[in-house]
Amino acid sequence: MFGITPFGMFHTVIALVAVAAGFTALTKHREIGMATPPGRLYVLLTVVTCVTGLFIFRHGTFGVPHALAVLTLIVLVIAIAAEKRAIFGRLSRYLSVVGYSATLFFHMIPGFTETATRIPEGAPLVSGPEAPELRAAVGAAFLVFLIGAAVQVRRIRREASPGVPSSAIA
Repeated sequence: MFGITPFGMFHTVIALVAVAAGFTALTKHREIGMATPPGRLYVLLTVVTCVTGLFIFRHGTFGVPHALAVLTLIVLVIAIAAEKRAIFGRLSRYLSVVGYSATLFFHMIPGFTETATRIPEGAPLVSGPEAPELRAAVGAAFLVFLIGAAVQVRRIRREASPGVPSSAIA
């Protein structure tokens, strides 16, 4: 089905559950983090998604999806370190929250690409990963990420400055 192997299907299902957990954490807690059950599930399944993705070679060689998996793992390590150890001082809270959100955006790139290049079966929505429509969809997801990150940063600043009117925080 859709030209996907059983291992690829396992990888996809894990990724979809990770994304659902990430959006659940954002909806319930306004951020993804290790302090909440959906946040922990998101991080765990994102790691599994990245590791399993490193073993998928649809085009025969290490490629952009593999580099994205490595980048995602690096950002997760930084976000976890910032959250748990505050190794970046005052910036730690911002780095952890925006870092986790960035990894959720990273999920969207292969998610959109694989969906649009495989579905519907036999007549996919786009001709390939370089299709302008696909780039536009990823660009829109990036814009949503940027807006969400700005909202999260503003909320953190507001929480860090009790008694300061929100109009004074820019």
